Amino acid sequence: MNPIAITAYTQRRARLVALLGPKGIAIVPTAPEQQRNRDSDFLYRHDSYFYYLSGFTEPKAWLVITGDGKTTLFCQPKDLEREIWDGYRLGPDAALAQLGVDVAWSVAELDAKLPALLDGRDVVWYPFATHKALETRVDGWLGALRARVRYGALCPEQQRDLCGLLDEMRLFKDSHEQDTMRRAAQISAAAHVSAMRLSARMLREGQSVREYHLDAELLQEFRRHGSQYPAYGSIVAAGANACVLHYRADAGAVRDGELVLIDAGCELDGYASDITRTFPANGKFSAPQRALYELVLASQEAAIAATRAGARFTDPHEATVKVLAQGMLDLGLLKRDKVGSLEDVIEKRAYFQFYMHRTGHWLGMDVHDCGSYIEPSEVGTVSERKDPLSGEIIKDRPARILRPGMVLTIEPGIYVRAAEGVPEQYHNIGIRIEDDAIVTESGCELISRDVPVTVAEIEALMRG
Repeated sequence: MNPIAITAYTQRRARLVALLGPKGIAIVPTAPEQQRNRDSDFLYRHDSYFYYLSGFTEPKAWLVITGDGKTTLFCQPKDLEREIWDGYRLGPDAALAQLGVDVAWSVAELDAKLPALLDGRDVVWYPFATHKALETRVDGWLGALRARVRYGALCPEQQRDLCGLLDEMRLFKDSHEQDTMRRAAQISAAAHVSAMRLSARMLREGQSVREYHLDAELLQEFRRHGSQYPAYGSIVAAGANACVLHYRADAGAVRDGELVLIDAGCELDGYASDITRTFPANGKFSAPQRALYELVLASQEAAIAATRAGARFTDPHEATVKVLAQGMLDLGLLKRDKVGSLEDVIEKRAYFQFYMHRTGHWLGMDVHDCGSYIEPSEVGTVSERKDPLSGEIIKDRPARILRPGMVLTIEPGIYVRAAEGVPEQYHNIGIRIEDDAIVTESGCELISRDVPVTVAEIEALMRG
């Protein structure tokens, strides 16, 4: 690990230490390996909290951070025989210099060392509800410590959720994180461009095109440019499949004259990207496709304009809904004699038939990243309303105020399933446009616009 990276992780640990209290202690495990089938595991991916504090990607590792600023790493010991089978291990000795920790032990020493590390602490922090049976492990260590109270041992009296502290830290991306996310977005954008071109080229050549052809193109571009994994299962949805929000790339036919929706992003050095583009399989929008696409794009531009420091997290969504609802009325998807005015459509959520998700989410180490969507300083302010569709009573709290360094997606869409009263020319058209944005003082920086987004840009690209 280079010195700059070591400094970033040590600074994060120092920030956490200041929040733990002088007698606090934090215990952070990485993710376990997961068996896929007999004698084969899923491709390993570290725990995001653990990686955020360590930069360490090996399994079977734990961090213990105490309020006096000391970091102890437990990791797999060097084992030349196992390394022949499973690959290189850093080992405790090398971890001191490579990771900048104070102490490193073999993970085999974890149960023996933890009671002593807990002795004299008043609060033990660990991530709640994220690791199966973690609370049982903590109880075991505390039980071993309590057995020594007659010998002067002091047991922590409180257990607290570490997620709250780390979620707030992770919500704001430092310059190192932002640079990584820009590069991840560039790789993903290039993959989207390649998939668009492949679709048009194969159809021009008279070849049969399937969703998996485009999925394979995405994966190749991710890996070719150094990404370790896809950030999530890629959505490659042709034709009516685009109306299924979480559709996964399958064997569906990519047909001349239909649209293709691709929602895909790579993960690079632990950070996700998340881009969606919708394009004509043959490179040319039909008139109905173009009308709906330009409506969604206009709603995204309204959301982008609303994304700036000082705005609320909900402001981009509200801007999107206003544009989409008006467009649904103008295009005849919603009938004024049935749903009323624009204000009625928004109040009654009549647009929900065609737009049923929020306009964005936090983005970072996880594609749906951690961080509260409620403004912490206003969490006690609560109002109630009755949802016009479900009839449920919803508790509303003030939405998060956007601040520089937050990263979120902006992803409006429209999904028109065949239904009575819906104009036939729009049937089975699903469109989503998604970009990744870093909040700045004056607005937001779109880091994913290396892939075309306007009708003219997409058609020009696919002619090439």
